[in-house]
Amino acid sequence: MYNENLRPQKELVLCEDGTNTLYSKEFDEPYHSTKDGALHESLEKHVKPSLSLKSDKDKLTILDICFGLGYNTFATLHYIKKNHLNTQIHILSPEFDEDLVHSLDSFEYPPEFNSIKHIIKAISQDLYYEDEQFKIEILPGDARKSIPMIREKIDIIYQDAFSPLHNPLLWTQEWFRDVRAICKEDAILTTYSTAAAIRLGLYKNDFYIFVHRAEMMRFSTVASLKMLDGLEYIDMELKKERNPTAKSLKDRDHLKDMYS
Repeated sequence: MYNENLRPQKELVLCEDGTNTLYSKEFDEPYHSTKDGALHESLEKHVKPSLSLKSDKDKLTILDICFGLGYNTFATLHYIKKNHLNTQIHILSPEFDEDLVHSLDSFEYPPEFNSIKHIIKAISQDLYYEDEQFKIEILPGDARKSIPMIREKIDIIYQDAFSPLHNPLLWTQEWFRDVRAICKEDAILTTYSTAAAIRLGLYKNDFYIFVHRAEMMRFSTVASLKMLDGLEYIDMELKKERNPTAKSLKDRDHLKDMYS
């Protein structure tokens, strides 16, 4: 599953929204949906729904899984600055490809990120940035090891790892158990995945499941530890009755393939 020899092998890919992403040879897929677009996907599937649902909060701690090219983190800062929000933001983001993060100062981001170039540079150099409003920490190494070490309680999770097909260990029921353990009691999670196995893994860890729809975007998932108003609720018990063979991903089925 993980192959350090293939990790440096990446190709630049142009998305339909005009932004750049990379194609990973290690995971045999791009970092973002080339159809939805790197920036558009980050804003519409993660940043906008999360910050809208948490608009009453003065301070937010966000877990960005995984950092990759940093679009989710940088789109969060861009959105807050563009809309003149005063929310204090602390972002924690695991990433095992440290060389990729160190290369981001030379990556060609969209012009929307021009105002935060100094932040991108600091993160690429130090894996860390902090000012009076934003604090960003990259957690180098295996996310399965770093997540249980986090002591700060999380408000928002951007669940945006490589797909369950190619990186299942960041989508298992046990993974969501570890994430749930560091959440505040009203935490929300956003993810592009709409697969029954993923929603079941979240549901078995006390998350309510909702459909998120956005303009010019395929629908995605919002999960919350509290019932939400205004979103399309999915009755997972009814889903289980209609599809009794559906099951969540489990560590035991994938750990043996971790380094193959």
